[in-house]
Amino acid sequence: MKSVQVLFLVLFLTNTSLRLLRGDAPLILDYYKETCPHAEDIVRRIVEIAVLKDPRMAASLLRLHFHDCFVMGCDGSVLLDNYGGMLSEKQAGPNLNSLRGFEVIDEIKYVLEDACPATVSCADILALAARDAVVLRGGPGWGVDLGRRDSLTASFNGANQFIPAPNSTLDTLIANFQQQGLDIGDLVALSGSHTLGKARCLSFRQRIYDNNVEEKFGYHERDEHYIKSLRSLCPQSGGNNVLAPLDLVTPARFDNHYFINLIEGRGLLISDNVLFDQDLHWEIRKHVFAYAANQDYFFESFVNSMIKMGNINVLTGVNGEIRRNCRYANSYTNGKK
Repeated sequence: MKSVQVLFLVLFLTNTSLRLLRGDAPLILDYYKETCPHAEDIVRRIVEIAVLKDPRMAASLLRLHFHDCFVMGCDGSVLLDNYGGMLSEKQAGPNLNSLRGFEVIDEIKYVLEDACPATVSCADILALAARDAVVLRGGPGWGVDLGRRDSLTASFNGANQFIPAPNSTLDTLIANFQQQGLDIGDLVALSGSHTLGKARCLSFRQRIYDNNVEEKFGYHERDEHYIKSLRSLCPQSGGNNVLAPLDLVTPARFDNHYFINLIEGRGLLISDNVLFDQDLHWEIRKHVFAYAANQDYFFESFVNSMIKMGNINVLTGVNGEIRRNCRYANSYTNGKK
């Protein structure tokens, strides 16, 4: 009996070692339990301080994780600065003068490097910070599978190509998500992250001033008072960085009111409103109505989709690296010494 158990253990360890070498080892909970036992506590505490100072930072950290995963996978590539001949994803259209929270990630990495050098990846920091940001604004919590490694490069072109634009049609949104292995259910649930945060005038100007928006995007405005209020904030020209809340009613709380807004025609972005108005077959509307009626159901679906998104094209095993500085690959920082 013992020999069988030993054989099973040897086979298990051999298979695990091979998976690590191939780089297809699965992410797991408590990945840092032995190597950096306080990692999650460190991330949580620094995120908590940042969100207390600036409540909008919760949405910013959540968005960083999205924009990372949609370009090459959840590999921390969004954090890289320009260096050598590489152009940062930060310079891409969807990210330029828009993404925030890099300094928070820097601070987390600095403390983790002091506590556990060369152990916790920047990609895992993004995943943990996104979860903690949601929880701090009243949203659901979940166990984050860990073990991601960091990319050696970024993809400026990928950021321009794969991150959904605020004026996307429904077909474009569905295609964007399908490219990442995400389905319609994930599209609706993850769009619910727009219950937090703000968007720039540049992102919603077309929605409030284009006279042909109904013809182009297949929906009609149902709340003229809302449109007038947005026009009072956002001029037809200039004022690109003026902000409006994505959720008019509870802009700083993670809840299901985003979906109520969609039903009432109060989605801020074109890409919000098309979820409801362009869906002529009710495949998406049924989710919108269900989430609007039942916050717990939305939370459950959101968590499942976040876990699914967090596994997109992750680097594990010997692939990638554990960056010492989230802004640069280790080869660059070594060369600067």
